[in-house]
Amino acid sequence: MNIREQLKGTGAAIVTPFNENESVDFIALEKVLDFIIGNGVEYIVTLGTTGETPTLDKQEKLDIINFTFEKINGRVPVVIGIGGNNTKEVVEQVQQYPLDKAVAVLSACPYYNKPSQEGIFQHYKSIAEASPKPIILYNVPGRTGRNMEAATTLRLAHEVANVAGIKEAGNNISQCIQILKDRPADFLVVSGDDDLVLPELACGIDGVISVAANCFPKQFSDMVRAGLAFDFEAAKKLNDPLLEVYNLLFTENNPAGVKAFLYEMGLIKNIVRLPVTPLSAGVQQKVKAYCAQ
Repeated sequence: MNIREQLKGTGAAIVTPFNENESVDFIALEKVLDFIIGNGVEYIVTLGTTGETPTLDKQEKLDIINFTFEKINGRVPVVIGIGGNNTKEVVEQVQQYPLDKAVAVLSACPYYNKPSQEGIFQHYKSIAEASPKPIILYNVPGRTGRNMEAATTLRLAHEVANVAGIKEAGNNISQCIQILKDRPADFLVVSGDDDLVLPELACGIDGVISVAANCFPKQFSDMVRAGLAFDFEAAKKLNDPLLEVYNLLFTENNPAGVKAFLYEMGLIKNIVRLPVTPLSAGVQQKVKAYCAQ
């Protein structure tokens, strides 16, 4: 089974819960994993941006990977996030991290350096050639400061054997359509923009790696499955009540928004690591009111 078949549907980009002393709360992490998997998502993505990876040290990352494999125990596929703006370091990480039980590596486009399209291509080519697992590209210009153009994505898809897909979070449906038009038949294309998933499903994407799937896994993954079945009337009915959620999730910061929802649901403590701060009181109250409906 190729990656496009394995990762069709909804992947949840999971949070990293913390205790009051900001250590990783593994008890809460297990609760979150069970909640998400029990409510029907197709796979888990750990150590993505939603997991606050910029503030996790190497040992914490390794502990989270091993704990996630142990607790999921084969129930759903697992994708590991490994990215950065130091190509050499990312290459070393994909060679050293325990990836035997993962199906793929999700690697964000280099941030801050603002490389050219050729630089982006060579960055991913180096990682893919070193990785024991297929690489899923992650284009998120709102965070990285540089858009990976459709032509670069397609060049990687056609020329680099171990590049298996893309999480496209460019907030640009036209770019997504171009990738879908010219991709190889087995190349995975998923959305990274929760609020655009429904229209992008109509364009032919294979699913989504989602933040909202942390807190509304059943409703969100049911919506995606309906869209994949081209039942857009049913998908719209499920998506409409989530429009306010999408706004609250990202109005101040991700993952402050999703952690606020999970806190109101009793699954985690409402703790993030600096430089991220919890939602302001007014937005937190809106989250609380939504959860109380």
